[in-house]
Amino acid sequence: MDHQHMEHTQEHGTSHGSSAAMAVSATLHCLTGCAIGEILGLMIGTAIGLGTGWTIALAVGLAFLFGYLLSTLPLLKAGLGIGAALSVVLAADTLSIATMEVVDNLVMAVIPGAMEAGLVNPVFWASMMLALTVAFFAAYPVNRYLLARGKGHALTHEFHGQASEAAGLRRFIPALPTPVLVAAITAFMIGGLVVSVAAEITEPEVAVVGH
Repeated sequence: MDHQHMEHTQEHGTSHGSSAAMAVSATLHCLTGCAIGEILGLMIGTAIGLGTGWTIALAVGLAFLFGYLLSTLPLLKAGLGIGAALSVVLAADTLSIATMEVVDNLVMAVIPGAMEAGLVNPVFWASMMLALTVAFFAAYPVNRYLLARGKGHALTHEFHGQASEAAGLRRFIPALPTPVLVAAITAFMIGGLVVSVAAEITEPEVAVVGH
């Protein structure tokens, strides 16, 4: 193998690895917004007694809202106006978020009792974790495809470095790193699962004592 061919192979390998890493980052970024919206929507829907259809509609709407919001904040911090930032985010995130929402809600719908389980039920939290995991793997190839063509999060990536140089009031726009959000959401869901399991365990004991 000649030197020129070796350099081409190394560059291709580096590009391939970089593209895969960017796709993972982009998918996790979309997933955090979707997860926040989904969980919040289901919590609100359950709390106020909405039907399954309305609860799903609320969760999907909030998932898009938070997904777009998390992508818009860095662009605003980088100096873009609201209109310009939204136009970039809509083009970058819509397909990824839509893929996640279709898959996430489909998984929740096919798991028996998941949507009707309620928040203090292990079935709900376990189903949500599974649904979001499946949604991640469904959206990853979508983001990989978009990035390879200079679309998707490739449209927003060029502005991220400028956010660290924000001046004036823009420097107060919160920076929400994806790893921190992923950790917080994971901890929240595990907490919900633990609390619901504990409630399931203690409920029969309370019933026995009351009897």
